[in-house]
Amino acid sequence: MRDAARIRVLLSWGAFLVLPCYLVDQVSKLLVLKNLPIGEAIPMLPGYFEFLHVRNTGAAFGILQGLPDPFRTFFFLAITVAACAAIVMIFRASGDESAFLKVVLCLILAGALGNLTDRLVHKEVVDFINVHIRQYHWPTFNIADTYISVGMLGLLGYMLKGSRQKP
Repeated sequence: MRDAARIRVLLSWGAFLVLPCYLVDQVSKLLVLKNLPIGEAIPMLPGYFEFLHVRNTGAAFGILQGLPDPFRTFFFLAITVAACAAIVMIFRASGDESAFLKVVLCLILAGALGNLTDRLVHKEVVDFINVHIRQYHWPTFNIADTYISVGMLGLLGYMLKGSRQKP
């Protein structure tokens, strides 16, 4: 595929999957910011699921929260830019190979950009989805985290499927 055609394909996937996913993430966080004070919860399924407004200055599950702010912002910016560049390179290299691969890469990209936006605008990530079974809680997360997790699981499945097909 020619470079111009590859760029058109990349932009099309970006416009029809990455951008809408990114916007859903950002609008959901905006609704939380405007309507739910930090630390407050709205039970959705009592005992199992609620919207709980928390902030995360670290990475997944709150790791790296102790890093000083200027370093933390630069660190997450550098990691996200590198990850996005890798995703775009893999996307371009995949050619017409797999729509499934393109979907999972777009989900990861949308999630990474959504959380990066939070870090740049708020210096922390807005989390609000709290899943638990009574007193046993999963760390609170957001829609961008869901995109990243689903995308990574899909990517793992894609890679495992590919490794089984090789002689």
